[in-house]
Amino acid sequence: MNLEDLKAEAARRAVQFVKSGMRVGLGTGSTARYAILEIARKIGAGELENITGVATSVESEKLARENGIAVEDLGAQPLDIAIDGADEIAPNLDLIKGAGAALLREKLVELQAREFIVVADHTKMVKHLGEKVSLPVEIVRFGFESTIQRLANFGEPVLRRKNGEIVITDNSNYIADLRFSTDDAPHLARELKELAGVVETGFFIGMATRAVVAFESEVKEFTR
Repeated sequence: MNLEDLKAEAARRAVQFVKSGMRVGLGTGSTARYAILEIARKIGAGELENITGVATSVESEKLARENGIAVEDLGAQPLDIAIDGADEIAPNLDLIKGAGAALLREKLVELQAREFIVVADHTKMVKHLGEKVSLPVEIVRFGFESTIQRLANFGEPVLRRKNGEIVITDNSNYIADLRFSTDDAPHLARELKELAGVVETGFFIGMATRAVVAFESEVKEFTR
């Protein structure tokens, strides 16, 4: 199977944990997209009912509504489950997320979930965070150059652009991708959150309860 097939398989397996009547956090990105479509398929087939989705991005909300999933805004009420992808998954299920520039809303939604399931293909598994990807850091637009200067004390930050244009998040902020070298992700996460101008980081530490990962020959589940 190619990577897209593996992503879809992992998503289908994860959706098996969704039961009728649940409030579900809907992730963002290519793998989470398959989960949203699988939930919609099950609703259409009568396999699930009374599902309420809470989306982590404008994109995911649009996809869910277009496919018949009822969506509401995030409130104080807990979610039963959240399903989302990741850019890196460490052995202890700590994550780096944010390649889709939705990390702030993803974190807010997934902190409300009783269970947070990560779905991915095997290429996202790493020995330590930062092994393959940079850390997305959401920063405010005002004074962003000075914020990036402060981020440079912790690694090599690059303001994210797409087709030459600065990427703007759903929250009207910018993203700086920080290449770092420390193995102590929890400590770095705390230090970065203390920087003026930093809104949120792509470190998801101690949040995922389960990972569903598709390998070439099988789908494996890992729990914290």
